[in-house]
Amino acid sequence: MEIELIEKIENALDSIRPYLEADGGNVKIVGLNDDMVLQLELTGTCSSCPMSTMTLKAGVEEAVKKAIPEIKKVEAINITLAE
Repeated sequence: MEIELIEKIENALDSIRPYLEADGGNVKIVGLNDDMVLQLELTGTCSSCPMSTMTLKAGVEEAVKKAIPEIKKVEAINITLAE
């Protein structure tokens, strides 16, 4: 991944981190594949929260795609679905 692209992604994530941190969670970049799919790891309470899928789509993905339109999709590699 290009350093400049990583910085743009981090800046976009920084815009929503305070909301994640307020609930005891966070997010970190795992990778970006050739299809421009960003892979993230949800950490803290975000990794097991039943709302994490909605948080990822409505919050994280929206912020990242708004800042970096080339990114097609954002995926979390570790969401534990509520049973």
